[in-house]
Parts: sequence; C-alpha cells; structure tokens
Amino acid sequence: MEVSLVVEQLRRTVPGGIGTYCSGLLAGLGTLVAEGTAVPAVELVASATRERPDPLTSWGLPVHAVGLAGPVLTRLWDRGSTAGVRGSVVHASSLAAPSGRGRALVVTVHDLGWRQVPDAYPRRGRRWHEAAFARARAQARRLVVPSVAVADAVVATGVDAARVVVVEHGGDHLPPPDHVATAALLQRLGVTGSFMLAVGTLEPRKNLVRLVEAHRRAQDHLPEPCPLVIVGPSGWGGGVPGGGGVPGGDGVPGGGGVPGGGAVLAGAVPAPVLAGLYHRACLLAYVPLLEGFGLPPLEAMSAGTPVVSSPVPSTGGAALEVDPTDVAAIAAALVTVATDDRARGDLVAAGQRRAAARTWRASAEEHVALWASLQ
Repeated sequence: MEVSLVVEQLRRTVPGGIGTYCSGLLAGLGTLVAEGTAVPAVELVASATRERPDPLTSWGLPVHAVGLAGPVLTRLWDRGSTAGVRGSVVHASSLAAPSGRGRALVVTVHDLGWRQVPDAYPRRGRRWHEAAFARARAQARRLVVPSVAVADAVVATGVDAARVVVVEHGGDHLPPPDHVATAALLQRLGVTGSFMLAVGTLEPRKNLVRLVEAHRRAQDHLPEPCPLVIVGPSGWGGGVPGGGGVPGGDGVPGGGGVPGGGAVLAGAVPAPVLAGLYHRACLLAYVPLLEGFGLPPLEAMSAGTPVVSSPVPSTGGAALEVDPTDVAAIAAALVTVATDDRARGDLVAAGQRRAAARTWRASAEEHVALWASLQ
C-alpha cells in the first residue's frame, strides 16, 4: 500500500492549526518508524516551491512537488483533477483535496465552522468550504474528524456514520522552550510580571473582542495588574478591538495597555518562544466561538499551565469551561484561576493527565490503522 498524503497547508505562509496537524502527524509517523512499527509507504504531495532543498524533505519521506503554484493546484483539485496523487490511498489533510477517481480517498474535516458560525467567515470562504465539503461527501471513502462533536455535525449533513472516523490530535508537538528569547520578547512588550496568555489567529471566530473586555473587567478583582499577551498572526477580519493589525507590542486599542494590566499583541512567535510563554503564563485564556478540536489548550496543558476555555473538544473536561458569549462569566473564570491556588492546582493536574493521553504518536497509529483498512 502506498499513501499520497496531501500536506499543501505546509506551503502556506501561515500554516495555522491544519499545518500543526500535518507536522504533528508526520512527527508521529516518524516515531512509529523509529520504534520499528510497520508503516505504509507515504509520499508527501504539495505544490511547487522555490526553496532548495524543499523544506518538506526534512521529514525523511519522498516528496512529490507538483510543478504548479498553490492556488493553481487547489483550483485544479476543485475542478476534479487528480494532479499530484500516485498512491492507492490518497489522504487530504484538509478540504483542499484532489479527486479520488480510482483510489481510496480520505479527507480530514476539521470543523463545519462556515456553517455553524457563518458570520465569522468571509462570504468567499463560505462558498469555497461548502463546495469543497460537497465534493468530499460525494467522493471520500472516509472522512476523518478530530472530535465526536465534528463527527455528529458531519453525520447531520447526511453522511453515513460508518464513513466518519474520529481521530483526535496530539498536543506534544512544541519544542523545548527558549527561555532567553521568551524573556526578551516579554521585555520588548513591557510585560514584567505575571501575565495571562491567549493564542490563535486574529480573526472573528477566536472571539478576542469578548476576551479582551472580560480581561479588562477582571483587572479590578486581581491583587496586581496582570496583562493579557495575545499571540498569533493576523487573519481575515481582524478580531481584536480596533482592527486586525498586529502592531508588534502596542497595547490593544481599548484594552488599556500593559501598564494598567491591559492587553498587548505579540504577533506570531517561533515555536520555542510559544513554548516559553506557555511555561511562564499564569493561565491560557481560549474562548473561541467554535473549534473542531482546539490545539492551544492541549499545548498549555502539556506545559503545566491551567486553562480557561469555551467547551472545545481538546480539553477533555480538564479546563475551567465558560460560555464564550458571556463576558461576565469569562471574567469571573479568569479571576478564579489567577487567584485560587486550589483551583489552579486541580486544573494543572487534570490538564497534565489529558495531555499525556493525547500524543501525535497515538494519532499517527490511528491514521495508519485507517489507511490499512482501505486496502
């Protein structure tokens, strides 16, 4: 059996959560190979790159770089092309999937957000997702989803439940923290003491407007100022008060600035610095309107950081959950976790148990079993 694994998201400037899924899965496959576990032959499929050597070769797997730019290749796939795929099993890591003609096609569906929270998506994005999902429903032998919640949503669209396979993500993909670089970043941002952390692309679905307001309200109930450091690249439509830019350390407009315990935008940071921020933060605040899984809570739990979160699948009940539309409830949860040592300790212990149970090795093993079932 040969598997063509479509990892086009790793060509993107901002790979996002799907990119983390791709790299985590590849790391997990590498672990299985190192352990001597039987793994099918996997070839990575993506668009052309000008970089030499091709960054994808770092995974130690054959790479089929189709001689087309990413947008062109995706449009061809949208029109039913099989460009780039040669394996008997084709696994697309997102809805950007080639045709499955003559092969066993697997498509990972991360969520149905464009349907469930349509206002959080641009109109063009909603149209593309709907059309791509329709193709996946029609052609894929299996639809992989990261949680039972997404499985239920997919089945509700009319897909036979037997075609939907739940494979949760791992949370052990971050490298060791770079404490020196992390300290330098915080100094540049003007953060000198305890701080809360928010992680995610700056876009409406991440609900940062409500989070920033909840954080502002919480300040009056804390013994000392505790800024909110927001980490992540700028996405569509902004998502923070005052717009979508990442001003490289300026206080969020309307957030009060760091001296008063307000919010500060850090932009995207390297993985070792993100790991360092998780280790130093007093808590992670993660309150998106919808997530198919939600990687940041697992990342925080792996670092021993307590989590305040909306009910996303990744937490497994190990976070202090809040209604993402209730600013007062979010504020109260932030105060509880920041000031109640017993609550913090319970959350840290629960989070570490949850993180230990969800590794990319386990996820890769489940992917391999799925591919084998399609022979």
